Amino acid sequence: MTSPGRTEHLVLHGVLTAGQAARTVAGIAAAQRPDGAVPWFDGGHLDPWDHVEAAMALDAAGEHARAAAAYAWLARVQNADGSWYAAYDYADGAEGSPKDRGREANFCAYVAVGVWHHYLSTGDEAFLDAMWPHLSAAIEFVLALQLPGGEIAWKRDDDGSFPHEALLTGCSSVYHALRCALAVAETREDPQPDWELATGRLRHAIVHHPERFLAKPHSMDWYYPVLGTALRGDAARARVQEGWDRFVVPGLGVRCVEPNPWVTGAESAELALALWAIGESDRAVRLLTDIQHLRADDGMYWTGYVFEDDAVWPEERTTWTAGALLLAVAALGGDEATTAVFGGDRLPLGLDDPAESCC
Repeated sequence: MTSPGRTEHLVLHGVLTAGQAARTVAGIAAAQRPDGAVPWFDGGHLDPWDHVEAAMALDAAGEHARAAAAYAWLARVQNADGSWYAAYDYADGAEGSPKDRGREANFCAYVAVGVWHHYLSTGDEAFLDAMWPHLSAAIEFVLALQLPGGEIAWKRDDDGSFPHEALLTGCSSVYHALRCALAVAETREDPQPDWELATGRLRHAIVHHPERFLAKPHSMDWYYPVLGTALRGDAARARVQEGWDRFVVPGLGVRCVEPNPWVTGAESAELALALWAIGESDRAVRLLTDIQHLRADDGMYWTGYVFEDDAVWPEERTTWTAGALLLAVAALGGDEATTAVFGGDRLPLGLDDPAESCC
């Protein structure tokens, strides 16, 4: 399973040379299984969201055949209700057997972001047509979890029940996915008015009703409304500034959880991508430069670092951490597919619900 990669636009001064970028891409590729699955690391488990993140990084590096294999894996293992399980085991002998049979909304929705990114990277209309039934089924599964306030319950359990609880990070990711799904529908000339209304209702909840989401001390709840494109302009910049001193550790990266002395590479790279999206590229580059202390000799990145103990933790070099960094660098380098997906300017917005206008 090979394809001609390209890493010239993944060069960023102080962050990656062409050779370093190539090693990071090779590290993700080495973790990919013959069936197309991209687990967290060799012998680790896979979750659908991080699998898609790794596939997008492969596309950003020109490894389109590998990315296509990753999406083919999703198509093969999708459940009859349009979902995917929360985790699949790729330890020795497990062969991708389900490890966690919960079905998380944002894990299932994220396929739309990856499919749109792959199409923009390749122009492959046959791929778009082949993935459409899988994407459509996934979005229908997710929207069945939308609550009366517009927010989306975070998972459905294996017995079919679901908690009437929503997570801000997950819903922000779902919002981004819905916009990408609408872009796919628009390209295929297959209107989805129910999706449009659901997208508008979800954005209203994210922007205007923080009380509808479970409170979490995670940095992702801080920056994901920006990364997921729900906030732009002055509102996005104000949100970034409001949480900066709480979560950013100068010279080291972004705390995963407040107040824990633990910075993580993926959260730092995602914040850099959000900063790029709102025109703060200088800050984004500084952040990516700061987390190079997490880079390992093999070109992959440690998940995190406990700075009070001067210790790498956990001792895992994850494909999704490397993938998040590559996508941030690709956006800063002007990769057209990556900038279109995460910039969001040309993604459909959905429809506002007149019933929400009173807010």
